[in-house]
Amino acid sequence: MSQPTHPTESDLQRRLPGDLAPEALVERVIRVDHAGEYGAKRIYEGQLAVLGRKAEGHVIRHMLDQELKHLDAFEKLMVERRARPSVLFPIWHVAGFALGAATALMGPKAAMACTVAVEEVIDEHYRQQMRDLGENEPALTEKIEVFRAEEVEHRDTGLAHGAEQAPGYEMLSGAIKAGSRLAIWLAERF
Repeated sequence: MSQPTHPTESDLQRRLPGDLAPEALVERVIRVDHAGEYGAKRIYEGQLAVLGRKAEGHVIRHMLDQELKHLDAFEKLMVERRARPSVLFPIWHVAGFALGAATALMGPKAAMACTVAVEEVIDEHYRQQMRDLGENEPALTEKIEVFRAEEVEHRDTGLAHGAEQAPGYEMLSGAIKAGSRLAIWLAERF
């Protein structure tokens, strides 16, 4: 387990009033990423409940397996770094499954459109976290980068399986992205 580095003088000079202290930033990163990985797990479980026996089932199962590894890593980090989970965990439990099942009921392409929308937001989110963490948390930043690459792989898988051909793709994608951004904002704070 790598120890966090302490902020340098230049790090402290770059902080603005209202910026989180380095320890608080790390706690927020772990909390929101744990909530997000749990939400992703539930989305894929919802999709599998509907599409598990269809041709797309093995593709969804592979993505779920990766999300379970991400979730496990953040659960361990929560203990190691004494970060608290999101108090909205029951909402992520229900909303994630409902989103996965609802989009799967709309058809396999809509389920893939859900994956693409969520993963595009997560890609942006993880990139911002890596910028925010800077050089102060190299082990955490490296883990986030590995997970980000797998999330981009999920997005690409969704695109390869016809996500953009889903009925109402732009509207569906926009709604899911807005919901994902809201979920991130809430999990960061609560």
